Amino acid sequence: MFDYTIKSILYNVWPMMIIVTVILVTLRLAYLLKRQEKFVFYKEVLALGFALYVMLLFYVVTFQDVSWSSSNFIPFKEMFRYPFASFLFFKNVVGNMIMFLPYGFFVAYFLRLEKPLPAILLSFVVSCTIETTQLVIGRVFDVDDIMLNLLGGILGFYLYHFVTSIKNHLPKKLKRAWFYNIVVIVFLTVVFFYLYQLLKVGL
Repeated sequence: MFDYTIKSILYNVWPMMIIVTVILVTLRLAYLLKRQEKFVFYKEVLALGFALYVMLLFYVVTFQDVSWSSSNFIPFKEMFRYPFASFLFFKNVVGNMIMFLPYGFFVAYFLRLEKPLPAILLSFVVSCTIETTQLVIGRVFDVDDIMLNLLGGILGFYLYHFVTSIKNHLPKKLKRAWFYNIVVIVFLTVVFFYLYQLLKVGL
């Protein structure tokens, strides 16, 4: 069911993703060349990944169909409305957590956070902004989404610290940019292969 959701999103945003990627990459390369700054592949990929994530987040919270739901201002009402492990449970409960997990990770990475409170506050501000904007543009407001988004942001924060913990326990020889570049290349290869297989089959 997540495969279908990812595929439907990609079919709608891939042209914009390509254009935005080319714009950001060329501008960033021009900036580095002009300033004669060092190019570190894995750091640039993470920065680009955050930009693309924000774009995908914007699409998901403003364009996806929500005709099956209505605004909810009662905590936990929507969470327990769906049968456990059903399609709507995964889409609305698990999906809202996963949607904000990258945000918590990127916030912790870019700000080098040691404690979760800043990640929680930033996730809360962004989630409230999203839900309020959805209400204004004729979609729905759901207080449960805010709670689930916060949980996702917290999980993202701890994911960052989990990755950092692994990084800190690596041998000194592997604590270098070339090793992180290889890890990122392998990760991107797996992601691209997965997306390619996903998009080979039409919706």
